[in-house]
Amino acid sequence: MPVKLRLARHGRKKFAFYHIVAADGRAPRDGKFIEKLGIYNPNTNPATIELDFDKSLNWLEKGAQPTETVRAILSYRGVLMKRHLMIGVRKGAFSEEEAEKRFAAWMKEKEAKIQAKKDGLDKAIEEDIRQRLEAESKISEDRAAEILKKRSELAEEADKEALAIVDEDVAETAEADEATIEETPAEEPAAKAEAVESKEAEKPAEEPVAEEPVAEEPAAKAEAVESKEAEKPAEEPVAEEPVAEEPAAKAEAVESKEAEKPAEEPVAEEPVAEEPAAKAEAVESKEEEKPAGKESEGKKTDQAKDAGKKAEKQAKEEPKD
Repeated sequence: MPVKLRLARHGRKKFAFYHIVAADGRAPRDGKFIEKLGIYNPNTNPATIELDFDKSLNWLEKGAQPTETVRAILSYRGVLMKRHLMIGVRKGAFSEEEAEKRFAAWMKEKEAKIQAKKDGLDKAIEEDIRQRLEAESKISEDRAAEILKKRSELAEEADKEALAIVDEDVAETAEADEATIEETPAEEPAAKAEAVESKEAEKPAEEPVAEEPVAEEPAAKAEAVESKEAEKPAEEPVAEEPVAEEPAAKAEAVESKEAEKPAEEPVAEEPVAEEPAAKAEAVESKEEEKPAGKESEGKKTDQAKDAGKKAEKQAKEEPKD
């Protein structure tokens, strides 16, 4: 059996990597091998390949048969391209220098492709990271917006509760004010009526003393003076009456009065006629002055009334005699 270039499995479950070996075709996969040529790890992107280029090319030239996976690995690393050029040099198609130039150009192109793939993968990783960051930032913003919304709703609810409490307090105060207003009208009229009655009761004692006597004092005094002057002649006979006189003396006095009547009647009649009016005016003026609370003035008015009554009696009795 010819020698085979194949993979020998290593690693743990679901994370295997392989050794590239040259082994007898009759040997088991993970059994005895002739030579180790490299390592193949498909768990990375791109896959990690470590290969001994010269040993692999030597085994191919000796007639070793690679498996499909190992052939793809050798083609990827340029071992098969180098073997194809060496066959052309042996046939005389081109020189060895030309073969080296062609192989160098092919390897440069191959490395550029590999590097482009790596760059693309790096960019894809960066883009994936950026998208994840954006998604996370968006999620965080959404969460912050939700939190802010909830807080604003809680704040609005708290404000509403506070406003409701304030409205309740205002309503309670308004109800209390209305209750007091409804209760006060029933009490105020009675209080006002009592105050008015007390003021009216106090007015006669205060107002006449302050105002009316001031305006009427001169006239009242003048009338009192005139009444007193008019009463003087009438008081003379009153003063004489109490004297105990004899009947003869009285008769003589009556006769002397009758003899003197023609000359004295006009003078005697005027004070008699004027006395009641003057006395009445004096009485009225004194009655007006009574509210001031002067007892002496009341007594004077009583005396004036008595004097007036006596004068009237005398005036009525004189014509009879």
